[in-house]
Amino acid sequence: MENGAQPTSEIIDLEAIQALKESAALELKEQGNQYVKMGKKHYSDAVDCYTRAINQKVLTNSENSVLYSNRAHVNLLLGNYRRALTDSEEALKLCANNVKALYRAAKASLSLNLLTEAKSFTKRGLEHDPGNEEMRKLASKINSLKIEQDKHETEVSKAVAEAKTILSAIEERGFKFGKAMFRELTGLRKPVLDKNNIFHWPVLILYAEAMSSDFIEDFCEMDMFSAHLDMMFSESAPSLPWDSENHYTREAIELYYEAGSTNLLSKSEILHYLLEGTVGACSEINNDKKDKFVGSNHGKGSSKWVKVNEKHKLSDILKEPNFVIPGIPVFYVVSKRSAFYKEFKAGKWTVPSLHSE
Repeated sequence: MENGAQPTSEIIDLEAIQALKESAALELKEQGNQYVKMGKKHYSDAVDCYTRAINQKVLTNSENSVLYSNRAHVNLLLGNYRRALTDSEEALKLCANNVKALYRAAKASLSLNLLTEAKSFTKRGLEHDPGNEEMRKLASKINSLKIEQDKHETEVSKAVAEAKTILSAIEERGFKFGKAMFRELTGLRKPVLDKNNIFHWPVLILYAEAMSSDFIEDFCEMDMFSAHLDMMFSESAPSLPWDSENHYTREAIELYYEAGSTNLLSKSEILHYLLEGTVGACSEINNDKKDKFVGSNHGKGSSKWVKVNEKHKLSDILKEPNFVIPGIPVFYVVSKRSAFYKEFKAGKWTVPSLHSE
């Protein structure tokens, strides 16, 4: 016998052991198949058999590919979609044209909402087996869902882009934006930018004396307050139902805002606010609490209530150093003829509890 040569008896023994392990692996495979047929109570036994067969490490790549694919099938039945996908991918590494593995990979990906991956698996499957009806049905379902997903993602991207554009416009103008107030009155109303990059704000008008409200749905930032007040308190306009003494006339009313009425928000918090009620509401926005606007150290001045010059434009008032937009602009109307006026001017009146969100 030559030096280094393996004795014939040892070779025979190794071959016998190999044959026994191959036989055991194939037997475990068949046993696993039987367990699958026996129903859900035996699925875990089937997984165990396929795993033990794989661990024998004696079968061909093609045979092991089948084992991984079979285990993927059981994991799909058990709802273990991530494991099913992993097993399917292992099967495909060993045999790229394993159509059942491609089908199961597609199903697992679909269950995990990985539609791009699912579409790719069905495409590959149909390339190998164009006549596979089950694969065609699955591919059709996945394609429909992918179209819907792409449409939704486009809508989300558009909503986020619009919100970011509004945020940039707010920042460029030096507006200070705070936590929304009076949400039970304002709902989900938001500012919009027209094609000329001009803001149109919904504006809440509160009558402090009665805490009733009016809305100006479209207050262009270039409009003067006097123009809107002229319309609201014109002779043809209906009188306020609670103003029995007719104190709230055009010449008698004054307009105020509350200085520093709410806490400032970061850019990411403003984006979240602007996206509320849109398809982009669940978008992940980087929430940087330090991301405050420049000039956030606003002062309230000597008085909580600041009188609005009616000849000023809305944008002028929104730029005031102590004006914080509480979601949408809020202004208070009082009448010089009312007894309430003295109380208000003396700073004895405070906003009721519905003040905050």
